[in-house]
Amino acid sequence: MFGTESSLSMFLNTLTPKFYVALTGTSSLISGLILIFEWWYFRKYGTSFIEQVSVSHLRPLLGGVDSSSPSNSNTSNGEADSSRQSVSECKVWRNPLNLFRGAEYNRYTWVTGREPLTYYDMNLSAQDHQTFFTCESDHLRPADAIMQKAWRERNPQARISAAHEALELEDCATAYILLAEEEATTIMEAERLFKQALKAGESCYRRSQQLQHHGTQYEAQHRRDTNVLVYIKRRLAMCSRKLGRTREAVKMMRDLMKEFPLLSMFNIHENLLESLLELQNYADVQAVLAKYDDISLPKSATICYTAALLKARAVSDKFSPEAASRRGLSTAEMNAVEAIHRAVEFNPHVPKYLLEMKSLILPPEHILKRGDSEAIAYAFFHLQHWKRVEGALNLLHCTWEGTFRMIPYPLEKGHLFYPYPICTETADRELLPTVFHEVSVYPKKELPFFILFTAGLCSFTAMLALLTHQFPELMGVFAKAFLSTLFAPLNFIMEKVESILPSSLWHQLTRI
Repeated sequence: MFGTESSLSMFLNTLTPKFYVALTGTSSLISGLILIFEWWYFRKYGTSFIEQVSVSHLRPLLGGVDSSSPSNSNTSNGEADSSRQSVSECKVWRNPLNLFRGAEYNRYTWVTGREPLTYYDMNLSAQDHQTFFTCESDHLRPADAIMQKAWRERNPQARISAAHEALELEDCATAYILLAEEEATTIMEAERLFKQALKAGESCYRRSQQLQHHGTQYEAQHRRDTNVLVYIKRRLAMCSRKLGRTREAVKMMRDLMKEFPLLSMFNIHENLLESLLELQNYADVQAVLAKYDDISLPKSATICYTAALLKARAVSDKFSPEAASRRGLSTAEMNAVEAIHRAVEFNPHVPKYLLEMKSLILPPEHILKRGDSEAIAYAFFHLQHWKRVEGALNLLHCTWEGTFRMIPYPLEKGHLFYPYPICTETADRELLPTVFHEVSVYPKKELPFFILFTAGLCSFTAMLALLTHQFPELMGVFAKAFLSTLFAPLNFIMEKVESILPSSLWHQLTRI
């Protein structure tokens, strides 16, 4: 034992300050590289690489319980409903107010040189078009067969060429739709093409309506022709809204909702709400909200924030935070604040865009409810309506942050809604152009322990390397003293063991 101590002491005495500089410098370099990799991985995937590897691979080896084991079947069954709810809430929806790709998105690209739509977003639109505008019997009509291939084509020019080829054979409603969406460079030109599409679409709809009961093939054709007709009428109403004919747009939307009340997938009521707000027809807005702000229907930022705007409108012109703090909130003010808290809990990203604390970009063609993409789409069209109501933004500014004090932490439970889904950041990064837009994240993720640990380790070892280089003799004495102190408890234990055990037994153990 004493020979081991003497050899260790001799080894420590032979170490030069250069060794300590090299050791601490190498440690600092390695920990710095780990820190850079961990930070990059966290920024890209939102989780720590070391933590993910530990949970996924090391935990089972160390005796972790497999989540798929029978012993956990009751727990997994108990959590099934909440997991299914979370998955459904991470569903991506078609933006009811999506812009025209040729007349609006492409013009933005021509001016700025930036692409406002991501590949993932455009791919979802292509899937929507194939779902709404095609059916199994398209091969029976040559123009529809061409358009079936056109909707699958990735190259925009190839799609436009295919649409022109289909129109050479016959008046094809879906061909006019494609040209109105992608080739038209102005809203007026798009409206003209949609009117031609309406004429062709109504003819196909009447024909398939008469034959829909003759078999499953005719029923599929009628369902497709119905989708085409609804889409055309909705886009024509949006053209009227964009061209300033708002009353005409409202009439078209109301007629469309009466004619096809079951087609809620297009969310036409959100287009109607925006147009009614433009007309400042708040009574009709309230009537629409009373119909669609129902517990059985999926909520949206448009529903929640429009309800908050109407209640804020009743008190915002006279609201003063100083007066409210002295006398307390009145019943109407309390209702307005509660409506704002409800809206902010549903989508906490919206207020920063409405208060212009964060810059807006063009909304995507698809949105994720409760996500940053939905917040952008809402604020892009509704910011002007909040500005028009005197004091509404001031009331929002004074009260919206109070929402977060009411939400339980951690977020396993919601206050007024189900818990905030954890998948929104990943989906929003796919939907939004992250090249020039910083995705809003809620709740803010805390830095993983391993990033903080490697940052501290890197800083500490770098400081040791610098001190050793500047004061080699002093740091050498410090290192020897530190190691001696570190091994002092071990030496004390060994001495006690030697004093207790017989010398012959200790001699045999040391030989082993």
